[in-house]
Amino acid sequence: MEEQQKKLGITLPPDVAEGTYANLALIAHSESEFIIDFIRAMPGIQQPTVKSRVIMTPDNVKKLLAALSENVSNYEQKFGPIKGNKPMEVPFGFGGGKGEA
Repeated sequence: MEEQQKKLGITLPPDVAEGTYANLALIAHSESEFIIDFIRAMPGIQQPTVKSRVIMTPDNVKKLLAALSENVSNYEQKFGPIKGNKPMEVPFGFGGGKGEA
C-alpha cells in the first residue's frame, strides 16, 4: 500500500492521518454509487452522528471489498480468527440498509 501511495503521489495531511474512530458503518446504494456512512455510536448518546461519508462507484467498491478480504485474511493468518461475526442490528432507530461494523 505504501509503495502504491508513492507511485500515485498521494498526500496524507496531518489532520486526516489522525483518523476518525467509527464502530458502525451504514451502507446504501443506487445504480451508480455506493454511500458508506461511518458512525461512532457511544453509550448514552441517543442520536450518534455520521463522522465520515464515502461515496464510491460500484467498480471501486468491488475493488475495496477484494482489498478488505485480502487484508482480513492476512490479519487472521498473523493474529488468529476475528471473533464476533454475529449479524448486527441497526441501533438507535437508524433507517436505511443493514448496519455493518
